Amino acid sequence: MLIAFFLSLLVLYSLLILFPKPAPERHNISYSLFLNELDGGNIRSVSIRELRLQGEFIEEFELRVLPADKIVAVSKFQTFLPSFQGEKLIERLKEKNVTIEVDPPEERTLFWQFVLAVLPWILIIGFWILIMRRTTQRIGGGPGGLFTFGESKVRLHDADKPGVTFDDVAGLNNVKKELSEVIEFLKNPDRFKKIGAKVPKGVLLIGPPGTGKTLLARATAGEAKVPFFSINASEFVEMFVGVGASRVRDMFRKAKASKPSIIFIDEIDAVGRTRGAGLGGGSDEREQTLNQLLAEVDGFEPNEELVVMAATNRPDVLDTALLRPGRFDRHIIIERPGWKERLDILKVHIRNKKLADDVELESMAKGTPGMTGADLENLANEAALIALRRNKEKIDMSDFDEARD
Repeated sequence: MLIAFFLSLLVLYSLLILFPKPAPERHNISYSLFLNELDGGNIRSVSIRELRLQGEFIEEFELRVLPADKIVAVSKFQTFLPSFQGEKLIERLKEKNVTIEVDPPEERTLFWQFVLAVLPWILIIGFWILIMRRTTQRIGGGPGGLFTFGESKVRLHDADKPGVTFDDVAGLNNVKKELSEVIEFLKNPDRFKKIGAKVPKGVLLIGPPGTGKTLLARATAGEAKVPFFSINASEFVEMFVGVGASRVRDMFRKAKASKPSIIFIDEIDAVGRTRGAGLGGGSDEREQTLNQLLAEVDGFEPNEELVVMAATNRPDVLDTALLRPGRFDRHIIIERPGWKERLDILKVHIRNKKLADDVELESMAKGTPGMTGADLENLANEAALIALRRNKEKIDMSDFDEARD
């Protein structure tokens, strides 16, 4: 509402600049006719601006007006002075007791009138472009606005930088063994090509939240020392139809340019749900994104040194086309850790923490049934914060007990 009011004011201002209030109607007369009326004492007042003279008759003067060719009574007139006049004309006007006004030269030319009328619109357009750029950066992901909607928001973890390895993943030994095949393929693809073996294109990690699915995917890339492209599936879909499919294409293009590499799609159920289950445009956009994802996975060869990994805690809602052989056909189940695995996880998360002598990690591991790796990481951090509040130099068992409770 406020924007509409602001725009209305600017429109009104522009109209007033371009079309000012019309002055009283004045008829052009010849300079000789003006002199005749002046000599006859029929001029009341004049206003002179440069070579233009406007004035008013004492008595109305009948004038034939063209092209209508009719007689009208004229009270106000306008004429143009010859350049050789000047002081002589002023003296003649004074003799006839004519009121004289001399206006300064007109400063605002037609050009400046145009500039003043157009300037508000330039400001409006500039303001609108600024708002649109900021809006599209939030929607489309960064500088470039509307032209970057189709670019994926995939994040690249460079293989040359120190990353996560299996040493940072406690427990899950069986899962690591299954993933070692993928690592070996990315490290030594020729070995697989010679024997004619095909490594699965897609690996689906299935497990409850916090069990380390994302960490495992990063550790796999770290062990293989290859670029790791990660994205949350919800980042594919936007309010604009076709954006999700475009972002999927862009993600695979970037990954293929950096192969050997790993693509990791977290929470794939955000786009991988069974098609036809939803209604409306949002569902159509999600299905287009899923169709493009299926096409991209089908589009590269099994030995193309590119592996797609995905994670979900809702395998029951995934489209069957996503799980068929040749796509995400390797399913790895990640269960909640047992007490021995919880012990290993706790050892990882206390590496950089100072512990008191009374801390018993085994007792703590046995006393935290059902906790995931993320829960145990949070437990260790909360215990450290509690010790800090109590001004302790080391974390003792009471801090862990309070953090757990």
